[in-house]
Amino acid sequence: MPKTPAVSKGIPPCIIRYTTHPIQNRIVFSRILLEDRLLTSTASNPPLAGQVAVVTGAGRGIGRAIALTLAELGSHTVLCGRSREALEQTAAAIQRSGGGNSGRGLEKVAGKSSVIECDVTDLHSVESLAEHVERTFHRLDILVNNAGIGGAGGPLHQLSPDDWDRVLNTNLRGVYYCIRSLAPLMINSKGRNGHIINISSLAGKNALPNGAAYAASKWGLNGLTYSVAEELRAHNIRVSVICPGSVHTEFSPHPGKNAEKMLQAADVAHAVAMIVTQAPQSFASEILLRPTQKP
Repeated sequence: MPKTPAVSKGIPPCIIRYTTHPIQNRIVFSRILLEDRLLTSTASNPPLAGQVAVVTGAGRGIGRAIALTLAELGSHTVLCGRSREALEQTAAAIQRSGGGNSGRGLEKVAGKSSVIECDVTDLHSVESLAEHVERTFHRLDILVNNAGIGGAGGPLHQLSPDDWDRVLNTNLRGVYYCIRSLAPLMINSKGRNGHIINISSLAGKNALPNGAAYAASKWGLNGLTYSVAEELRAHNIRVSVICPGSVHTEFSPHPGKNAEKMLQAADVAHAVAMIVTQAPQSFASEILLRPTQKP
């Protein structure tokens, strides 16, 4: 088979490559088809028009990039996090970018996004978020569980119980709280499709010396995702997990790595866009996202 150039304007460099592998070609071409589909959508009819999305950890980094992307695709995006100032900055960026108008019954909601302070480690806080979404929008189409922390480094036997709890409570218990509180709203939206997207890590696929708590939280998150996907598929809710390698953001420096070769927050957001714009008869249950060149 001759080499096939997998090149399309706007596709992140993490997956632009020449390949002789037919399955890899199909993956790359799916990215091209996604881009063509988004380009044919008009500003008056974006692909997620009328939908409501909740993004946790939306104030910075990957969460901010995902929120911007979903708003550009037309959803009303509910920005969640512990820092109102950071969330307001994301909301302002969405407003400046001219993200797709929600429309279709959401005209009464001002703007393309809304800000809700929420601590995913606090069940009462997450339940208050769910109540607000149901009271305000009467629907939820997309939930992106992005909030997460890295935690302290070092051998596990030297890790304090408080540090262990902090990592597991945010990265795993927080996702449980969000699904427990928000999935019922999706289930009750009969006749509509829903998406739950969990942002994990390649650390949930590999050993991570001196980061055992973080790895354990992400291995657990992957297992949670696979299981909940089977529980909810009968309700037309597709549950997916994205496992990126190291992502360069201004908040997560990686000493010794070439930032230009690392994944960018926009690459993860693009993967989210792929998932939420799929045809209803299929879903990508897991995406492993790696840089083209090792940084």
